[in-house]
Order: sequence, then C-alpha cells, then structure tokens
Amino acid sequence: MHTLQFLYLLLFSINIFFTNEIMGINNQNITIKKSTTTKINEVDFSNLSFGENFTDHMFECDYIDGKWTNAQIRPYGPISLDPSAKVFHYGQAIFEGMKAYKSVDGAVWLFRPEDNLIRLNKSAVRLAIPEFPKDLFFDGMELLLNIDKEWIQTTEGSSMYIRPFIIATEPGVSASPAKRYKFMFILSPAQSYYSGEVKVLFADKFSRSASGGVGFAKCAGNYAGQFYPTKLANEAGYQQVVWTDSSTHEKLEEAGTMNVFFRVGDTLITAPTSDRILDGITRKSVIAIAEKEGYNVEVRDISVYEIEEAAKNGTLLEMFGAGTAAVINPIVSFHFKGNDYDLPKLENSYASIIKKKITDIQTGKAEDPFGWKYAVRSI
Repeated sequence: MHTLQFLYLLLFSINIFFTNEIMGINNQNITIKKSTTTKINEVDFSNLSFGENFTDHMFECDYIDGKWTNAQIRPYGPISLDPSAKVFHYGQAIFEGMKAYKSVDGAVWLFRPEDNLIRLNKSAVRLAIPEFPKDLFFDGMELLLNIDKEWIQTTEGSSMYIRPFIIATEPGVSASPAKRYKFMFILSPAQSYYSGEVKVLFADKFSRSASGGVGFAKCAGNYAGQFYPTKLANEAGYQQVVWTDSSTHEKLEEAGTMNVFFRVGDTLITAPTSDRILDGITRKSVIAIAEKEGYNVEVRDISVYEIEEAAKNGTLLEMFGAGTAAVINPIVSFHFKGNDYDLPKLENSYASIIKKKITDIQTGKAEDPFGWKYAVRSI
C-alpha cells in the first residue's frame, strides 16, 4: 500500500469517534459528518479516467423557504429525490468545472475560483434558480478540500477536479420554477488530460445554441443537446463538432464543449462572447497570456469561409479548443462541406506555449502576474 494511502487510513481510524461536528467559518455553520472508511486505497492514481473516481466526502446545501440552509459535509453517496422533482421534468440544472492543485509542501490552491462563482450565478439567474452566496460557496469548498486533502496528488499533471452544481428538487410537475433546490460540491482526482489528435467537423445543420437562448450558461440541457450531433460526427471519423451560429451556419463559435481559437498567420482569433457562447475562464486566460506574450489577438466574428480560405492558402497555422479539463486541446484537421483540411505540425506552436504558461501558473512552477491563484485556507 502507498505510504500516503496508509497514513490516510490511519487518520480515519483515529477520527472514527469524532465524526460529527459543527464548523463555523465566516459565521457560516456547516455540519460535518466524516466517513469512517476511505476509498483512497482502491484508486490507481497513475491511471485515472476523467470524472470516474470520487473522494470520500461531498458538500450539500438546500434552498428552502427562500434561503440556503442545512449546509453539511457528509460521506459521498446517493441522494434521494422525489420522482416528480422538477429537475427531471423541466431541466433546472446548472454546474461549473474547477480544479485544485497541491504543492509538495501540502499547500492547496485554486485557479480563478471567483470567476467560476460569478458564472455559476449568471447561469442561475438565466434559469430562474436562486443565486448561491459567495461566503458559503468558498467555506464549503475549502472545508471539503481540507477533509479530502490527501486525495490531491502532487505528481506531475495531477489535480482535483471540483464540480459544483445546483438542481431543482421541489416535487411537482407544474411547469414553473421550483421553490426548492440543492447545491452540491463533489470532487474527482484528475491527471493531465490528453485526448490525442482531434479532428473536427464544422456544423452546417445542427446548432449548439441560439440568440436569446441559454448558450452562455453552463446548464445541463446545453450539453445533452450536443450529444446526438457529436455522435454522428464520431461515426464519420471526427472527435468533435465546431459549432456555428444557428441563423446562417457561417460563423464559427465553439469547439465541442470548449471555446475555440484560430491562428491565421501571426494573429490569434476567437469569437466574442454572447448569449450563444460560454464566457470561458480558460478562454480569458488564453487571451491574457497571448497578449502578455506580445501576440496579436483579435476577438471578432469568424467566418467558416475565411478559415477555409486560410487553410487553402496555407495561412491557417493552428486551431485549438480551450477549457478547464484539457486547458488547451490542439486540433489537427477540420471538415467542411465534403472537404478535409489538415493543419501543419509546428514545434513552437502558440497552443503549446500558452498551455505551458497557464499550467505553470496553476501548478506553482511560475509566478502569477495576474493574481489568478487563490490559496485554500488550511482548516
């Protein structure tokens, strides 16, 4: 058994008689019930599949009678919902994706977490869900990370993926916003994410979102609606779909579940955020790093025909997706209206340089000139 796993089991045995306590942080009372067992010895941290292993504990909080209450951390496990809970029938479900990192000295930090909370609450407002308070968000997350701290590995590329989400729990099938909700944090240890060479298909029929819709929100339905056209793309030999605008299918907007960037000549181009496009935190980080490196960056509408022409004349040098899981995922070719276009292989690509700059800040290998890192309080 790994030494850290043994120590963690020993800590559990020591604390077995101290499983219930009330922790007050920033005047927030959070009930803690610790697990008397651990799954950490069952996990192969050198061979993790993304999002399939979860830590020993989770945080939950309920919205009842107009306020968030019953905040608690308890052993990870199933939750009970009425079959008529509105999340099942009307799709009031939103989420975020975050990561925590740990240095060899045991310090834990997050990357731009307040941006995640801001975006979560923007999603909440759009889906008529009550916003979640900042103090409780950070208190619950930091307590949970402290309790399951040993699950955060310090090996190269390791992190802890954090999934906050809110679902409507009120029973009833009347078509109206729920009056009850549940907020939760669950944690999943992660390794460096690499999906291999990515070939994409430019959408010319299906749409991810429409003007006036919920494309900017991280709501469950956005992702469910992508699965079928992505399945068709997979069957045709492509890993992802690059989504186009719903009106003309001529403006390039997102790549799969990520924001997308194009390098034409020495200019890095990405679409502007809107009610159709997610305001990606990694996207904002890519733009900031690129500008600091002195690259020419343009945030504007991008025509599929412009990119096709750039591919034909050799000025399209790079395409890549940007998101929390992979940080940056290079795209090696794209398909549009019956034609495939391969991109050149570059040794010092913008994608590789920017990804290293971001991950070095995230993992503490480089200074953070932007103030993006957030130190998790040791509790």
